[in-house]
Amino acid sequence: MAMELQKLVEQSPQISSLPTIFYQINEAVEDPECSFVEIGEIISGDPSLSARLLRIVNSSYFGFPNKVETITHAVTIVGMAQLRDLALATTVVNQFKGISKKLINMEKFWLHSVATGLTARVIAIYRRESNADRFYLMGMLHDLGRLLLLLNLPGSIQTIMEEYEQGGTMYEVESNVLGFDHAAAAGQLMKAWQLPEMLQEAVEYHHKPEQAPHYPLAASIVHVADFIAHGMELGSCGERYVPPLSPKAWEQLEFQPNLLPSLMEQVDRQVKEAVEIFL
Repeated sequence: MAMELQKLVEQSPQISSLPTIFYQINEAVEDPECSFVEIGEIISGDPSLSARLLRIVNSSYFGFPNKVETITHAVTIVGMAQLRDLALATTVVNQFKGISKKLINMEKFWLHSVATGLTARVIAIYRRESNADRFYLMGMLHDLGRLLLLLNLPGSIQTIMEEYEQGGTMYEVESNVLGFDHAAAAGQLMKAWQLPEMLQEAVEYHHKPEQAPHYPLAASIVHVADFIAHGMELGSCGERYVPPLSPKAWEQLEFQPNLLPSLMEQVDRQVKEAVEIFL
């Protein structure tokens, strides 16, 4: 199955690797000798990316009281790793341009992705996890495997949709038809992009978080965030029904049910602006 997934990713050269600027930023972030100014200079070399990141930093997503004017200032107050993750979140959409509207409504797809990311971030903040923006990224990327299948296996998608109409979950039907599901495909894509193992696992196991070998908590956060975003009817990834919630995932989060209304209100308030600034 691993070879099949690898071939699936390699079928699309335009998405099998990320833009060079991301790898330059990542290399700088991983270099302990690299300064805020140097990272700011790398990002500033891409005016479009710089503008998008400044819009994000000055939005309600962060809610800073004073306007951030430069990328170097943004790196200083947001953090190197966080800004790297935000850079990826703003560039990944371009990797999947060109998918036919006949196959999927991309506006609804990205709305669901952003909503899941926001929900995962809020959960992470409530839990006081470090680098909550990393969880936004996990949530935003969690369904990219579905786009990968649409791009490279259009014939199989027709069979999957026909079987899905008979009942069951989308990921179960995908596994029956292909031998793997969209979550596994997304995990392979994260691996090809050389993203951290925690992010790979959270995406790959977001439907089965209890099976994640090393990072079940991260997978559980994305799983619950996906469930909530579906329940709020914010966009659509192609699933007609809300996927089942794993009781173990919910228990692992130790999330108080009385916090749900506040969480949903935050997501609902931020999602429109987030779609505009991230997409």
